[in-house]
Amino acid sequence: MTKYGKLYLIPTVIAEDTASKVIPEQVRDELSSIQHFLAENVRTARRFISSLKIFDSVEALQFTTLNKDTATDELPEMFGPAFEGHPLGILSESGSPGVADPGALAVRFAHDHGITVVPLAGPSSIILALAGSGLSGQHFAFHGYLPVDPDHAKKVIKELEKESLKKSQTQIFIETPYRNNRLLKKLLETLNPETRLCVAVDLTGLSESVKTMPVRKWKTVSAEIPKLPAVFLFNASTKLQ
Repeated sequence: MTKYGKLYLIPTVIAEDTASKVIPEQVRDELSSIQHFLAENVRTARRFISSLKIFDSVEALQFTTLNKDTATDELPEMFGPAFEGHPLGILSESGSPGVADPGALAVRFAHDHGITVVPLAGPSSIILALAGSGLSGQHFAFHGYLPVDPDHAKKVIKELEKESLKKSQTQIFIETPYRNNRLLKKLLETLNPETRLCVAVDLTGLSESVKTMPVRKWKTVSAEIPKLPAVFLFNASTKLQ
């Protein structure tokens, strides 16, 4: 009976041209033995692997697209190499596969079919932002994107602020870069003045910035966020536990 290959969760950079600083040697070592990959975007995955200079050429590597539109009935064919005993790698567009990422679909499939899952260490904007925020890291929740509709977003922000105060819980969001300032404006309009708000921009990149202040203080500064990947965090409680 053929022993199944493992599924390796391969972290990618979260800021341009930072692989030499943030991708550990373990990732490079494991990659050297993988020929088959699932990728959210094949073009950028090829470019990322090529930038690591592990292979003489990436042309011989096999890539299959796995994204938000992938159906579960497509997965058995995608996992063909693993069922034949070959290691299989999965890459996100940014950071770690499976965290706020369609790669979770593949990870679930692997667990359901007895395929060993190997998460590899690498940069995570969510964890870096939380660590740098000074907000509670004991109790936190990641919510992805807020609703686009302004009224719905305001309602959700208010509800999560109440939960944050009750549980001393840090609430974490991301946003499409071109909507960064729109989200900041909505947060400043909706949150209580003493709620502490953190905005972490371009983490690990050249324009990296992490700022945490009460909402009342944010309102006194000229805060224009660049159109770069950002993480937003707030906590209505004064407690860290």
